[in-house]
Amino acid sequence: MKNPAHLLPSTRREFLQYGAKGVGLLAFSRFAPGFLVESAFAQAPAPEKDRSILVLVQLAGGNDGLNTVVPYADPHYRRLRPTLGLGADQLLKINDHLALNSACAALHGLLRDGKLGIVQNVGYPNPNRSHFRSTEIWETASDSNETLPTGWLGRFFDNACAGTPEGDDPCGVNISNEVPQSFLSAHQHPTFSLPVGRNRRQQSENLALLEQIVQQPAGADDHDNAGYLRHTMMDALVTEKKFQKVLANYQTKTDYPGTPFGGSLRNVAALIAAGTATRVYYVSLGGFDTHNNQVNTHANLLKQLSEGLAAFQSDLEAKKLDGQVLTMTFSEFGRRPSENESRGTDHGTAAPLFVLGSKLKAGLHGTAPKLDVAHNQDLQYSTDFRAVYSTVLDQWLGCKSSAILGKDYKPLGFI
Repeated sequence: MKNPAHLLPSTRREFLQYGAKGVGLLAFSRFAPGFLVESAFAQAPAPEKDRSILVLVQLAGGNDGLNTVVPYADPHYRRLRPTLGLGADQLLKINDHLALNSACAALHGLLRDGKLGIVQNVGYPNPNRSHFRSTEIWETASDSNETLPTGWLGRFFDNACAGTPEGDDPCGVNISNEVPQSFLSAHQHPTFSLPVGRNRRQQSENLALLEQIVQQPAGADDHDNAGYLRHTMMDALVTEKKFQKVLANYQTKTDYPGTPFGGSLRNVAALIAAGTATRVYYVSLGGFDTHNNQVNTHANLLKQLSEGLAAFQSDLEAKKLDGQVLTMTFSEFGRRPSENESRGTDHGTAAPLFVLGSKLKAGLHGTAPKLDVAHNQDLQYSTDFRAVYSTVLDQWLGCKSSAILGKDYKPLGFI
């Protein structure tokens, strides 16, 4: 190869695509390229190893909240779901009105042990039912009628990750099939991407690609950003090797589920246990777009979620790291309260989310949805998702939420 410069991305889109392929691009350098926003870092302390950590779990596709946290005592639930409504043998009671889907047995145990919080009926005004747009709203924390160029975690990095983390560790690590919009920021920060279910062959291919790029001499026709990107690739190669060693050598007595999701959480636990200074981890579980034959598909997904999160919490506790970590789920929207003709549910609005950890106030938070609605009518949310973010930012991550979200939201009581 005479000139490897063509391997280097020349646009922001190409740059992010490398991260989506699992080549762990680190968006940090002494010089910002022209296609990325250039501005001074916010002046704030660098992250430290003993500071709090957030693990964000995306339930991609739109999780059906009413068959996750089930209002079994409400007669409207049976009216709206004559075939999808869960029976007594499919429920694990929380109280006289609500129950968890029986597929969430592991989470039910954590709720009993005071380690699970359920924030009910979470949504936002003027909801959008497009997967892409509603995900964008949740990831950027925008109003439904505005578009923001940065994610809510990216703005957290801007305000709280101005310095390089100790040991050049990334501020954020995502284990998902694409770089989350949540990580997009106005300033440059180290972030790292690991693909879901990456195997040894993929790891070797990633290393080979990075080494090919950084070891070849620059060509005369290198584009203007090539120097920056070559430096970035070198940083990525160092971190790629470091992370591979951590993941390969991780020892745990916890029995994680043999699913890609379980493997992703195991990797997060390994990186936390290794003492990395990373503040935020992002993991995704897909398949929640249940338009037809929902019951078994949804139960299987909830079982993966429940058992994976319970194993993760158990692993953290065994290593005495649980006091540092808060785990939170989110989904772009819930499903409609009425079932459709295909024994599934269509795109809706509000739904519950889970928060998990050893230092939270367990139990129910917010108010349950009102089901006195007509066929194909949506739920009216009662908790704005940005109030959840505000609580996490202020009470857990120690960052003033109004600087991230643009205004103040009333905090919730789960922390």
